[in-house]
Parts: sequence; C-alpha cells; structure tokens
Amino acid sequence: MSEPNAKQAKTTTVWDDATSKKFFDHIESKKDEYIKRLAEAVAIDSVSGEVARRPKVVEMGHWLKAWIEKLGGTVTMKDIGKQTLEGQEVDLPPVLLGQYGTDPSKKTLCVYGHYDVQPADKSDGWDTEPFVLTEKEGRLFGRGSSDDKGPVLGWLWAIEASQELGLDLPVNIKMVFEGMEESGSVGMEELIRAEAKGFLSDVDCVCISDNYWLGTTKPCITYGLRGICYFFLSVEGSTKDLHSGVFGGTVHEPMVDLVKMMSTLVDAKGNILIDGVNDTVAPVVADEHKVYEAIDFDIQDYKRDAGLVGDVPHPSKVDTLMRRWRFPSLSIHGVEGAFYGQGGKTVIPRKVIPDQDPEDIFKKVEKHVLAEHAKLNSTTKVSLTSEHGGKPWVANFDHPNYVAGRKATKEVYGVEPDLTREGGSIPITLTFEEATGKSVLLLPMGRGDDGAHSQNEKLDVSNYINGIKLLGSYIFNLTDI
Repeated sequence: MSEPNAKQAKTTTVWDDATSKKFFDHIESKKDEYIKRLAEAVAIDSVSGEVARRPKVVEMGHWLKAWIEKLGGTVTMKDIGKQTLEGQEVDLPPVLLGQYGTDPSKKTLCVYGHYDVQPADKSDGWDTEPFVLTEKEGRLFGRGSSDDKGPVLGWLWAIEASQELGLDLPVNIKMVFEGMEESGSVGMEELIRAEAKGFLSDVDCVCISDNYWLGTTKPCITYGLRGICYFFLSVEGSTKDLHSGVFGGTVHEPMVDLVKMMSTLVDAKGNILIDGVNDTVAPVVADEHKVYEAIDFDIQDYKRDAGLVGDVPHPSKVDTLMRRWRFPSLSIHGVEGAFYGQGGKTVIPRKVIPDQDPEDIFKKVEKHVLAEHAKLNSTTKVSLTSEHGGKPWVANFDHPNYVAGRKATKEVYGVEPDLTREGGSIPITLTFEEATGKSVLLLPMGRGDDGAHSQNEKLDVSNYINGIKLLGSYIFNLTDI
C-alpha cells in the first residue's frame, strides 16, 4: 500500500476561490498516485456473491481500514452475522464505521459506500482483465472502478488532500462502508437502524456517491427514486407438461390464460390499466416542469443508447423523463415454465410464471389479476406473490445539504448540475433518511455510460479526479447544515 504524505498543521479554513484552486491543483498533481491506489483496490476481487471470493471482500475491508487509520481516522469493523451461501454458512463481511473528527462545535457528515463488487471474468466478454485496472484513452477499465471503489476512495483522498494542505475540515465525518451491497445488503438495514441511537446519533446530513450522471457530458445531483414492487404471478393447469398434439384444444392452457391476463395490465404506450395504481401519485406542480425542461437529455440519443428499432411512445423530453423517474411503470420481465431457445416445441407447460414490476400496491394488482382470471372461466389456478419492494423517495433539493452539492458541482465543472431522479430504488437511501431523520444527498462521480454491472465497467480519469475535487468541495461547502 502506498504511504500518504505527512500531515501539516491545520489552520482555520476559509473556502474561497484561492483556496479551492489550491485544493484542485493539488489533486491534479497527484493524479497518477490516485490511479495507482485505485488499481490496488480493483486488484482485490471482492465479489460478495461467491463463497470462494468472500475472503477477498474481507481483505478489501481491511485494506480500507488501514487507509482510514493511516489518514488519522478511527475504524470499528462491525460484525453483522452469518448467511447461507451456496449451501455453506459463511460470515458476512464487516461493516466499517469510520470517523474523522469529534469536535462538538462542528456538524457531522455521514458518507456511505460499498467495497464489494459484481462478479466478472474475462470470458464474460471483457476486453481486458476485469481485476487489472487498465487505462485506455482516458478511461479506467476494471470491475468496481466506478461501482463503488472509485467514489469510496474519493472521500479518502479528499480528506488526505485537506490534511496535506493544512486545511481544517468544517465538519466531522463519519463513514459507513459495507461489503454486501451487490448481494442485497444483508444485515445492513438492521445495523443502520440499530446505530441510529449510537454511531449515527449525531449525524446532521448524509451523502451517498453510488449513482451516475444521466448522460456523459453534464453532471447531475439526484434527489428522487421511484421505488419498486416486484411480483411473481403463477398460472397452473396440470401437474405435468402435456403434448399439445394430444391435449391441445381439450384443456385450459396456462400460457393462454397468462397472455390474456398480461394484456390487461399495461397498454402499448406504457399506461398502467390497473385501477388505483396512479391514485397516490403526487400531482405535478407548475415549477416542477421547469426542473425537467432544464435537464440535458436528448430523445434521439436516448433511442440510440437503448437500441430502439422504432420511435419512443412519448417524444416529449419532459414526458419521457417523468415517465422514467416520476410516474409508476409496469414491466414484464420474463416467463418461467415455457420453452425457450431455437426450434419448435409442442409442449403445453403445466405451469407458467412471469414476473412484473408495478409500483407499490400489491392489493390493487392482486385484485386486478384475480378479477381478470375470473373472466376467463378457466379451471387453471392463479396466484400472485410479492418478491421484494423499495419505497419511493424524494428529497428537497433546496436543503443546505443539496445546496452544498450544487455549489461544489459548479465549482468543479463550471455548470449548474441537472436535478435528476432515478427510475429504480436504492433502499439504503431511505433507510438512512428514516433512521437519522436527516437530509440524504445522492452525489454521483461516474458517468451514465460506466457500465457498472456490465462487461468493461470503467471510470473516466477525468471523472475520477474531478470526483475527488467534487467530494472535497462539497465537504468545504457544508457550512449551513
């Protein structure tokens, strides 16, 4: 591990143009060192979802612990129990509770990140070795480079830079770094709620850097998450698969019933047809349109990125973004039990199981499905279960926590950030908000094309270095929380 530079004596810091330039120039001067350290982290293949690599997750946790302590912080590695994985009982990776500063006259910022990564192998279609950080044309390719090792390290290097320049941080900083985010954050919600009256009791605001810009050119700040409700629908007609040449036309077929019921859920333009789903959606206010209109988003680029063969059903930028982030959507993800692959099959499956993704109202969906099934006068059996859910979340982007993030973004990039939402869920966000009762900010480092869970995940060098500046500037702008 590379050694941090010696700390200088601190003085009271005035964050002005001269100080920010000095800070930014210092970070630029250490670009090669920061990339080297990221390469060290990427080389630790901390895949939380594989038993064989679980020790590597623990190794990554200790690597981070050592760095936090070398920079003068304190760390508790919190044991959160065990889990059964691949038929074996294994320890869950520890949660790192780190701290810089205990000055009672200062407010306290809590930052969250994760040090585990998704699985990756060269044979999956990577152009480079996934656990060897490889720089190509200003991009740093490697698993975890963007999700979430780059941002996690960014907090450390911002603190280190302030120490090397003798700048006094305006806030105490607490760190919560987990090693199970890519595997469902097992045990994390319970820990955060348990620490609400302990380690997190004096937190004044929270910042998470585990999301991305909307596109590739303009920075953003995220203030809302749509949430998710995931369903399994089962239609059963027999106790075994049947030959369609023998039984076709003589029995009620589950696939036929399924397709008919599915056709009643959503129309071709994405409008949900289930009564009551939209009843609890907050109405759009006049000023809200202005936020969406200001966002850097091009419909044609969106089509190309998605590989669409036709037009989008809603060509208005504002309408598309609201449907992507703000309003509930319903997606049909797949069917289990039917045949797949090439060739023809003459099998009537005994049971077919699709899964759906409507918003947070199981009873309304269940009522609709049962009513539509009753209309079929079919002898098949239908059941609906809810797999998992995540509540929607919307923050006040005029809160001082967000103002600090917006100021920092403008200082680093020279533009006001887009104010965005996201169409999925980051459950930890709402957990922190509910547990602490404080503002939670989503402040991304990476770009929209980083490919976080895909082959060839990358983090642009410019986003990494500017991201360190961004996190540092944000810390020094936290003066009014």
